[in-house]
Amino acid sequence: MPATIIIGAQWGDEGKGRAVDWLASKADVVARFSGGDNAGHTVFVGSDVLKLHLLPSGILHEQADCILGNGMVINPVNLIKEIDRVMALGIDVSPSRLLISNRAHLITPAHIAQDAAREEALGAGKIGTTLRGIGPAYSDKIARRGIRAGVMADPAEFADSLRTALDVANAGLARDGFAGVNVNEAIDAYLTAAHRLRPYLTDTTVYINQRLKEGARVVCEGAQGTLLDVDHGSYPFVTSSSPSVGGALAGLGFGPKYVDSVVGVAKAFSTRVGSGAMPTELNDELGSRLRGSGENFWDEYGTTTGRPRRTGWLDIVMLRYSAEVNGFTELLITKLDILSGLSELKLCVAYEVDGSTIEYPPASVGALDRAVPVFETLPGWSEEISNKRRGNDLPAAARAYIKRISELIDVPIRVVSVGPERDQLVHL
Repeated sequence: MPATIIIGAQWGDEGKGRAVDWLASKADVVARFSGGDNAGHTVFVGSDVLKLHLLPSGILHEQADCILGNGMVINPVNLIKEIDRVMALGIDVSPSRLLISNRAHLITPAHIAQDAAREEALGAGKIGTTLRGIGPAYSDKIARRGIRAGVMADPAEFADSLRTALDVANAGLARDGFAGVNVNEAIDAYLTAAHRLRPYLTDTTVYINQRLKEGARVVCEGAQGTLLDVDHGSYPFVTSSSPSVGGALAGLGFGPKYVDSVVGVAKAFSTRVGSGAMPTELNDELGSRLRGSGENFWDEYGTTTGRPRRTGWLDIVMLRYSAEVNGFTELLITKLDILSGLSELKLCVAYEVDGSTIEYPPASVGALDRAVPVFETLPGWSEEISNKRRGNDLPAAARAYIKRISELIDVPIRVVSVGPERDQLVHL
């Protein structure tokens, strides 16, 4: 069975792009199944750092065809900019190896304006979105008034659909006291992008099923993480799509019979961007130490937004839930090297909520806000581990930390990353 699904096991930013880059080296197809340019995957191209927002990380591997699946929402103008950036590095991003689903939905300038207006209206209760128009685009999709990418194949129909959508959105923005978008400028920019993207459009559902039947190895790549899933995350502080394993199947259009592995990706500690409860958050010197200064690209600042990430001890309660929601066959741990130099480490193994001890996160946001973490303490290590490549070369305390995580969530851990470079992986 030839499909591997890679899932963020936390609140996003786990290092999924790194995992996809590693697995894509042996893949025939790499496919994005959810989200839009709210994603931010950082990968290396030689000495260059490349930040991808829409293109699958597998685009860097010339043998792999890449898909933007039907579960995505796509900003055509931003996609063209990203294609041009990647092509400038000498990477083939032609229609012969990049396929865009004609069923994916488009993000318009009105969606971006609506996103900003909604966040402003929420005030202190804002969700903390990336302001890329993701939520409004998915809202229009579900309300059956969205624009599918396939419409770009007909310039006249696309212009009419876009004008109607922008006029309706502008009326709503004006009614609520917010500025609208310039309709004519938007249509001109989107028609130009549509002309460039037309050769890329195809029925990717037919394509991916055919490749799977042929035995092609397919790596499925999502955006964000399970704890931001619209069903399974801390609602309403969630994304608008399903970045868990079910979203992969729906977002690409194939069945579970082809799936042979589901790889979860989690940091060795917890981070979160935006609003919402985070029981293990550290608002102290240690939290700042885990975040980094922001001077290095691997510090804890959002790839898409640049916002500083909230940091904290690894939350096993959340990770255990994520493992069960997705059925992880293995877990890949990133950023283990950041913990070097700490004398002791803590794992949140349960919550105390209103006098009860629980081992799974409550569905209620109020209860989650009241959750007090129950910690288990393990010894840390002082050794530098960024140069290690074999499990036995890691300090005993680092191996014990990894082993304990695996025991607590009942999922094997076979690979950990100990730095940002492609080869800084330790196989256990």
